[in-house]
Amino acid sequence: MTLVGGAMASPALWLRAASAQPRIRRVGVLSQGWAAAHPTPLFHAFQLGLRDLGWVEGHNLVLEWRFSEGSFEPLPRLAGELVGLPADVIVASPTRPALAAKEATSTIPIVFIQSADPVETGIVNSLSRTGTNITGLSSIASDLSGKRLELLREILPGAARVAILWHRPSQAAAAVFRELERTSAQIGVTLEDIGVAEAAELKRAMAAAVQARVAAVMVVDGPMIASLQRQIVSLATERGLPIISQYADFAEGGGLMAYGPSLLEIYRRGAIYVDRILRGAKPSELPVEQPAVFELVINLRTAKALGLEVAPTLLARATRVIE
Repeated sequence: MTLVGGAMASPALWLRAASAQPRIRRVGVLSQGWAAAHPTPLFHAFQLGLRDLGWVEGHNLVLEWRFSEGSFEPLPRLAGELVGLPADVIVASPTRPALAAKEATSTIPIVFIQSADPVETGIVNSLSRTGTNITGLSSIASDLSGKRLELLREILPGAARVAILWHRPSQAAAAVFRELERTSAQIGVTLEDIGVAEAAELKRAMAAAVQARVAAVMVVDGPMIASLQRQIVSLATERGLPIISQYADFAEGGGLMAYGPSLLEIYRRGAIYVDRILRGAKPSELPVEQPAVFELVINLRTAKALGLEVAPTLLARATRVIE
Protein backbone atom coordinates (compact mmCIF):
# COMPACT_ATOMS: atom_id res chain seq x y z
CA MET A 1 0.00 0.00 0.00
CA THR A 2 2.84 2.36 0.89
CA LEU A 3 4.62 1.57 -2.35
CA VAL A 4 1.42 2.05 -4.35
CA GLY A 5 0.65 5.32 -2.54
CA GLY A 6 4.18 6.54 -3.18
CA ALA A 7 3.94 5.66 -6.84
CA MET A 8 0.61 7.44 -7.14
CA ALA A 9 1.85 10.48 -5.27
CA SER A 10 5.06 10.89 -7.21
CA PRO A 11 3.38 12.04 -10.48
CA ALA A 12 1.52 14.71 -8.51
CA LEU A 13 4.72 15.82 -6.85
CA TRP A 14 6.45 15.87 -10.23
CA LEU A 15 3.66 18.00 -11.71
CA ARG A 16 3.86 20.46 -8.81
CA ALA A 17 7.62 20.73 -9.21
CA ALA A 18 7.27 21.26 -12.96
CA SER A 19 4.62 23.93 -12.49
CA ALA A 20 6.93 25.75 -10.06
CA GLN A 21 9.47 26.28 -12.84
CA PRO A 22 8.90 29.70 -14.46
CA ARG A 23 7.97 29.80 -18.10
CA ILE A 24 10.87 31.39 -19.96
CA ARG A 25 9.83 34.01 -22.52
CA ARG A 26 12.02 34.98 -25.45
CA VAL A 27 12.17 38.64 -26.54
CA GLY A 28 14.07 39.51 -29.70
CA VAL A 29 15.60 42.97 -30.01
CA LEU A 30 16.36 44.30 -33.50
CA SER A 31 18.55 47.40 -33.37
CA GLN A 32 20.25 49.55 -35.96
CA GLY A 33 23.01 50.16 -33.42
CA TRP A 34 26.40 48.61 -32.80
CA ALA A 35 27.09 45.47 -30.76
CA ALA A 36 30.31 47.01 -29.42
CA ALA A 37 28.29 49.84 -27.83
CA HIS A 38 25.89 47.48 -26.08
CA PRO A 39 24.33 48.06 -23.67
CA THR A 40 23.71 51.69 -24.44
CA PRO A 41 22.12 53.80 -21.67
CA LEU A 42 18.83 53.53 -23.56
CA PHE A 43 18.77 49.75 -23.79
CA HIS A 44 20.02 49.58 -20.21
CA ALA A 45 16.94 51.60 -19.21
CA PHE A 46 14.81 49.13 -21.20
CA GLN A 47 16.38 46.16 -19.39
CA LEU A 48 15.91 47.79 -15.99
CA GLY A 49 12.30 48.48 -16.90
CA LEU A 50 11.73 44.79 -17.66
CA ARG A 51 13.42 43.76 -14.42
CA ASP A 52 11.24 46.16 -12.41
CA LEU A 53 8.20 44.47 -13.96
CA GLY A 54 9.36 41.01 -12.92
CA TRP A 55 11.17 39.89 -16.08
CA VAL A 56 14.62 38.66 -15.04
CA GLU A 57 17.14 37.45 -17.60
CA GLY A 58 18.22 33.89 -16.90
CA HIS A 59 15.12 33.26 -14.76
CA ASN A 60 11.99 33.86 -16.83
CA LEU A 61 13.37 35.91 -19.72
CA VAL A 62 15.85 35.54 -22.56
CA LEU A 63 16.79 38.58 -24.62
CA GLU A 64 18.01 37.85 -28.14
CA TRP A 65 19.97 40.82 -29.51
CA ARG A 66 20.51 41.53 -33.19
CA PHE A 67 22.51 44.60 -34.32
CA SER A 68 22.81 45.83 -37.89
CA GLU A 69 25.94 47.92 -37.12
CA GLY A 70 24.45 51.12 -38.51
CA SER A 71 23.48 49.56 -41.85
CA PHE A 72 20.03 48.95 -43.31
CA GLU A 73 21.11 45.99 -45.44
CA PRO A 74 21.27 43.24 -42.74
CA LEU A 75 17.93 44.17 -41.16
CA PRO A 76 15.66 41.78 -43.16
CA ARG A 77 17.99 38.84 -42.45
CA LEU A 78 18.28 39.70 -38.75
CA ALA A 79 14.50 40.11 -38.45
CA GLY A 80 14.11 36.70 -40.09
CA GLU A 81 16.44 35.18 -37.49
CA LEU A 82 14.26 36.49 -34.66
CA VAL A 83 11.12 35.17 -36.35
CA GLY A 84 12.78 31.78 -36.77
CA LEU A 85 13.68 31.37 -33.07
CA PRO A 86 10.74 32.10 -32.62
CA ALA A 87 10.62 35.16 -30.38
CA ASP A 88 7.51 35.76 -28.26
CA VAL A 89 7.85 39.51 -28.91
CA ILE A 90 10.14 41.47 -31.23
CA VAL A 91 11.34 44.91 -30.10
CA ALA A 92 12.57 47.09 -32.96
CA SER A 93 14.43 50.41 -32.76
CA PRO A 94 14.20 52.83 -34.47
CA THR A 95 12.18 53.11 -37.73
CA ARG A 96 13.98 50.92 -40.28
CA PRO A 97 14.27 47.92 -37.93
CA ALA A 98 10.55 48.29 -37.23
CA LEU A 99 9.79 48.18 -40.95
CA ALA A 100 12.04 45.13 -41.36
CA ALA A 101 10.26 43.34 -38.51
CA LYS A 102 6.89 44.23 -40.05
CA GLU A 103 7.96 42.65 -43.34
CA ALA A 104 9.24 39.54 -41.56
CA THR A 105 6.10 38.61 -39.61
CA SER A 106 2.40 39.40 -39.37
CA THR A 107 1.81 37.16 -36.35
CA ILE A 108 4.58 37.70 -33.77
CA PRO A 109 3.88 40.85 -31.71
CA ILE A 110 6.19 43.77 -32.53
CA VAL A 111 6.92 46.73 -30.25
CA PHE A 112 8.75 49.58 -31.98
CA ILE A 113 10.61 52.17 -29.96
CA GLN A 114 11.62 55.69 -31.01
CA SER A 115 9.94 56.06 -34.39
CA ALA A 116 9.86 59.67 -35.53
CA ASP A 117 6.51 59.33 -37.35
CA PRO A 118 5.16 55.76 -37.44
CA VAL A 119 2.20 56.67 -39.64
CA GLU A 120 4.08 58.64 -42.29
CA THR A 121 6.85 56.03 -42.46
CA GLY A 122 4.34 53.21 -42.91
CA ILE A 123 4.81 51.25 -39.70
CA VAL A 124 1.16 51.65 -38.69
CA ASN A 125 -1.97 53.15 -40.26
CA SER A 126 -3.28 54.72 -37.05
CA LEU A 127 -1.91 55.78 -33.69
CA SER A 128 -5.11 55.10 -31.75
CA ARG A 129 -5.68 51.49 -32.82
CA THR A 130 -3.20 49.75 -35.08
CA GLY A 131 -5.35 46.69 -35.79
CA THR A 132 -2.21 44.63 -36.51
CA ASN A 133 0.56 42.80 -34.67
CA ILE A 134 2.48 46.09 -34.27
CA THR A 135 2.38 48.84 -31.67
CA GLY A 136 4.95 50.92 -29.85
CA LEU A 137 6.25 54.32 -28.90
CA SER A 138 6.75 57.35 -31.13
CA SER A 139 9.30 60.08 -30.54
CA ILE A 140 7.15 62.56 -32.57
CA ALA A 141 10.39 64.01 -33.93
CA SER A 142 8.73 65.63 -36.93
CA ASP A 143 5.99 67.28 -34.86
CA LEU A 144 8.58 69.07 -32.69
CA SER A 145 10.66 70.43 -35.56
CA GLY A 146 8.95 73.81 -35.56
CA LYS A 147 9.39 74.17 -31.82
CA ARG A 148 13.13 73.57 -32.15
CA LEU A 149 13.36 76.28 -34.80
CA GLU A 150 11.49 78.68 -32.50
CA LEU A 151 13.89 77.92 -29.64
CA LEU A 152 16.82 78.41 -31.99
CA ARG A 153 15.53 81.91 -32.82
CA GLU A 154 15.26 82.64 -29.10
CA ILE A 155 18.88 81.76 -28.45
CA LEU A 156 20.05 83.21 -31.81
CA PRO A 157 17.63 86.07 -32.54
CA GLY A 158 19.44 87.09 -35.70
CA ALA A 159 19.51 83.62 -37.25
CA ALA A 160 18.24 83.84 -40.82
CA ARG A 161 19.82 80.71 -42.33
CA VAL A 162 20.20 77.32 -40.61
CA ALA A 163 21.93 74.20 -41.94
CA ILE A 164 20.11 70.87 -41.53
CA LEU A 165 22.37 67.84 -41.14
CA TRP A 166 20.48 64.59 -41.67
CA HIS A 167 20.94 61.04 -42.97
CA ARG A 168 19.42 60.98 -46.44
CA PRO A 169 18.61 57.24 -46.66
CA SER A 170 16.63 57.39 -43.41
CA GLN A 171 12.85 57.55 -43.86
CA ALA A 172 12.41 58.96 -40.37
CA ALA A 173 15.00 61.68 -40.96
CA ALA A 174 13.35 62.53 -44.28
CA ALA A 175 10.01 62.99 -42.49
CA VAL A 176 11.64 65.39 -40.01
CA PHE A 177 13.33 67.31 -42.81
CA ARG A 178 10.02 67.74 -44.68
CA GLU A 179 8.40 69.09 -41.53
CA LEU A 180 11.29 71.52 -41.04
CA GLU A 181 10.76 72.75 -44.61
CA ARG A 182 7.06 73.31 -43.89
CA THR A 183 7.63 75.26 -40.68
CA SER A 184 10.76 77.24 -41.56
CA ALA A 185 8.91 79.77 -43.74
CA GLN A 186 6.46 80.55 -40.93
CA ILE A 187 9.34 81.29 -38.56
CA GLY A 188 11.34 83.27 -41.10
CA VAL A 189 14.31 80.90 -41.36
CA THR A 190 15.93 79.70 -44.59
CA LEU A 191 17.20 76.13 -44.55
CA GLU A 192 20.48 74.94 -46.02
CA ASP A 193 20.31 71.23 -46.80
CA ILE A 194 23.61 69.54 -45.85
CA GLY A 195 22.25 65.99 -45.63
CA VAL A 196 24.72 63.11 -46.00
CA ALA A 197 24.40 59.54 -47.20
CA GLU A 198 27.56 58.30 -45.47
CA ALA A 199 30.15 59.39 -42.93
CA ALA A 200 32.73 60.28 -45.59
CA GLU A 201 30.54 63.21 -46.67
CA LEU A 202 30.57 64.91 -43.27
CA LYS A 203 33.50 67.28 -43.84
CA ARG A 204 32.05 68.39 -47.17
CA ALA A 205 28.69 69.02 -45.48
CA MET A 206 30.24 71.21 -42.79
CA ALA A 207 32.25 73.12 -45.39
CA ALA A 208 29.00 73.78 -47.28
CA ALA A 209 27.42 75.12 -44.08
CA VAL A 210 30.28 77.57 -43.58
CA GLN A 211 30.14 78.65 -47.22
CA ALA A 212 26.40 79.32 -46.89
CA ARG A 213 27.09 81.48 -43.81
CA VAL A 214 24.55 79.69 -41.64
CA ALA A 215 23.96 80.79 -38.06
CA ALA A 216 23.75 77.24 -36.71
CA VAL A 217 23.56 73.56 -37.61
CA MET A 218 20.46 71.60 -36.65
CA VAL A 219 21.04 67.85 -36.58
CA VAL A 220 18.25 65.39 -37.26
CA ASP A 221 19.10 62.71 -34.72
CA GLY A 222 19.26 59.09 -35.82
CA PRO A 223 21.60 56.08 -35.43
CA MET A 224 24.03 57.14 -38.15
CA ILE A 225 24.15 60.82 -37.13
CA ALA A 226 24.43 59.84 -33.46
CA SER A 227 27.39 57.59 -34.25
CA LEU A 228 29.18 60.63 -35.70
CA GLN A 229 28.46 62.88 -32.72
CA ARG A 230 32.09 63.51 -31.76
CA GLN A 231 33.15 64.31 -35.32
CA ILE A 232 30.15 66.59 -35.86
CA VAL A 233 30.74 68.52 -32.63
CA SER A 234 34.46 68.81 -33.37
CA LEU A 235 33.93 70.08 -36.92
CA ALA A 236 31.24 72.53 -35.80
CA THR A 237 33.37 73.81 -32.92
CA GLU A 238 36.33 74.43 -35.22
CA ARG A 239 34.05 76.54 -37.41
CA GLY A 240 32.29 78.36 -34.58
CA LEU A 241 28.91 76.83 -35.44
CA PRO A 242 26.33 76.16 -32.70
CA ILE A 243 24.59 72.77 -32.85
CA ILE A 244 20.91 72.32 -32.08
CA SER A 245 19.58 68.78 -31.65
CA GLN A 246 16.52 66.82 -30.66
CA TYR A 247 18.05 64.65 -27.96
CA ALA A 248 20.25 65.57 -25.01
CA ASP A 249 23.30 63.57 -26.17
CA PHE A 250 24.53 66.29 -28.52
CA ALA A 251 24.12 69.05 -25.93
CA GLU A 252 25.96 66.92 -23.37
CA GLY A 253 28.72 66.32 -25.91
CA GLY A 254 29.34 70.00 -26.69
CA GLY A 255 26.34 71.08 -28.73
CA LEU A 256 24.53 74.29 -27.79
CA MET A 257 20.97 73.17 -27.15
CA ALA A 258 18.62 70.19 -27.37
CA TYR A 259 14.85 70.00 -27.20
CA GLY A 260 12.81 66.84 -27.48
CA PRO A 261 11.36 63.87 -25.63
CA SER A 262 13.32 62.00 -22.99
CA LEU A 263 14.66 58.91 -24.72
CA LEU A 264 15.35 57.19 -21.40
CA GLU A 265 11.67 57.54 -20.55
CA ILE A 266 10.62 56.23 -23.98
CA TYR A 267 12.75 53.10 -23.57
CA ARG A 268 11.47 52.52 -20.04
CA ARG A 269 7.92 52.78 -21.40
CA GLY A 270 8.90 50.29 -24.10
CA ALA A 271 9.46 47.72 -21.35
CA ILE A 272 5.90 48.33 -20.14
CA TYR A 273 4.53 47.56 -23.61
CA VAL A 274 6.52 44.32 -23.78
CA ASP A 275 5.27 43.36 -20.32
CA ARG A 276 1.64 43.92 -21.30
CA ILE A 277 1.99 41.75 -24.38
CA LEU A 278 3.80 38.95 -22.54
CA ARG A 279 0.92 38.96 -20.06
CA GLY A 280 -1.68 38.57 -22.79
CA ALA A 281 -2.47 42.01 -24.25
CA LYS A 282 -2.92 42.19 -28.02
CA PRO A 283 -0.75 44.75 -29.84
CA SER A 284 -3.70 45.55 -32.11
CA GLU A 285 -5.52 46.96 -29.08
CA LEU A 286 -2.61 48.95 -27.64
CA PRO A 287 -2.47 52.51 -29.01
CA VAL A 288 0.85 53.92 -30.16
CA GLU A 289 2.13 55.99 -27.26
CA GLN A 290 3.49 59.48 -27.74
CA PRO A 291 6.02 60.94 -25.29
CA ALA A 292 4.90 62.83 -22.22
CA VAL A 293 8.30 63.84 -20.80
CA PHE A 294 10.31 66.47 -22.69
CA GLU A 295 13.73 67.99 -22.07
CA LEU A 296 15.20 71.38 -22.88
CA VAL A 297 18.96 71.12 -22.33
CA ILE A 298 21.24 74.14 -22.74
CA ASN A 299 25.02 73.86 -22.67
CA LEU A 300 26.04 77.17 -21.11
CA ARG A 301 29.74 76.31 -21.43
CA THR A 302 29.32 76.03 -25.19
CA ALA A 303 27.31 79.25 -25.31
CA LYS A 304 30.09 81.13 -23.51
CA ALA A 305 32.76 79.62 -25.78
CA LEU A 306 30.76 80.83 -28.79
CA GLY A 307 30.30 84.28 -27.25
CA LEU A 308 26.52 83.88 -26.97
CA GLU A 309 24.30 85.40 -24.31
CA VAL A 310 21.43 83.13 -23.27
CA ALA A 311 18.36 84.98 -22.03
CA PRO A 312 17.56 84.29 -18.35
CA THR A 313 13.96 83.52 -19.33
CA LEU A 314 15.17 80.71 -21.60
CA LEU A 315 17.53 79.37 -18.94
CA ALA A 316 14.64 79.37 -16.47
CA ARG A 317 12.63 77.12 -18.82
CA ALA A 318 15.47 74.65 -19.28
CA THR A 319 15.15 71.18 -17.82
CA ARG A 320 18.91 71.09 -17.43
CA VAL A 321 21.69 73.65 -17.82
CA ILE A 322 25.24 72.38 -18.39
CA GLU A 323 27.71 74.79 -16.76
